[in-house]
Amino acid sequence: MPLHCLASASQAYGGCMYLENLVIDAAEPQRLGRFWEAVLGAERLTDEPDAFETRLTIAGGPVLDLCFQRVLEPPVGPPRLHLDLSGGARQAEEVERLLGLGARRLDIGQGDVPWVVLSDPEGNPCCVMEDRAVYADTGPIAALPLDSAEPDRDAEFWSWLTGWTDAAGVAPRSLRHPSLRGPLLELCPEPARKGTAKNRLHLDIRLETGDDPDGVAAGIAERGGREIHPDWGVLPWRLYTDPSGNELCVLPARS
Repeated sequence: MPLHCLASASQAYGGCMYLENLVIDAAEPQRLGRFWEAVLGAERLTDEPDAFETRLTIAGGPVLDLCFQRVLEPPVGPPRLHLDLSGGARQAEEVERLLGLGARRLDIGQGDVPWVVLSDPEGNPCCVMEDRAVYADTGPIAALPLDSAEPDRDAEFWSWLTGWTDAAGVAPRSLRHPSLRGPLLELCPEPARKGTAKNRLHLDIRLETGDDPDGVAAGIAERGGREIHPDWGVLPWRLYTDPSGNELCVLPARS
């Protein structure tokens, strides 16, 4: 049982869902997945023609699976979710390590900043961060910055959804696993409203046994999210957006 289940009986539907996956669309899932597996020192779970999964385990903290799924369409528009990587005192060495694995330097107009902006082999931006006290005990992913139209509102939404709690950070609102280990989920003011294009990166929530899927759907709607029904055929999970339009999936409880 996830740690936050021990202190989350206040959830309206009586269950205890948790953040399980970071999902990344990819033209070549194996190539991109192996890159991120090497970057993070993660443990491979699956390696299939159209999907690659690897697991990042934070000692004493959360477990996050990175899932790479094949998509045919190229990304549209700037990303609304990306990875900030721990650099700290070894930031320069970490940048060189990533470049050696296949990353590239990227100019997105960041100017003179203390972090280094790179792209992964498929052009997804990521940042190697300088030393910050708020990134203590995060592991290799310092933060997951997510664009938000209203950070206070969206922080409440994601806290209810994941069981993560408020934490010190540099964003208007930051959440973290109750263990105070692992990455921050940073709610950052969006530079532009979410368009109709699907986010190339999104988060998956896993239900636990006893969770009521319809109750979760009602809770999402009450907090400003909505269920969506794209024409993707029959799926074993349900798709939603948060109040700012960012896609997420709610996966059924494991049998």
